[in-house]
Amino acid sequence: MKFFKYFLVGILFGITMFKSEAVSWFRIQEMFRFQSFHMYGIIGVSVVVGIIIVQIIKRFHVKDIHGRDIVIHDKNKSIPRYLIGGFIFGLGWAIAGICPGPMFVLMGAGYSALIVFFAAAIVGTFLYGVLRSKLPH
Repeated sequence: MKFFKYFLVGILFGITMFKSEAVSWFRIQEMFRFQSFHMYGIIGVSVVVGIIIVQIIKRFHVKDIHGRDIVIHDKNKSIPRYLIGGFIFGLGWAIAGICPGPMFVLMGAGYSALIVFFAAAIVGTFLYGVLRSKLPH
């Protein structure tokens, strides 16, 4: 029962993603072809909301579910690391037409074919864990 509110927020997030068409392959394709502002608007609003939430967390010393302060560490500004990671993520997103958040939403909406992409995401995450020490820092 302790985590029920987080479960409800996840459900609300999924419904919002589905109803806003942020999980639509056609909307994602339109974005990559620069044919529609729809997804750029959603992503832009998400970035602004994220910035505001991070500032609230930092200024008001928000605590996690265990009562500890949430600490946001500075990022390593290594350009090759972000270029390579961004390229791989973007390539997978463009090929599959899906990223991790919408993948779970669509599986929850009954699109069972996404189990293949879920399995690929699990394998990719595992490979990252195995290869992490060999990747650029």
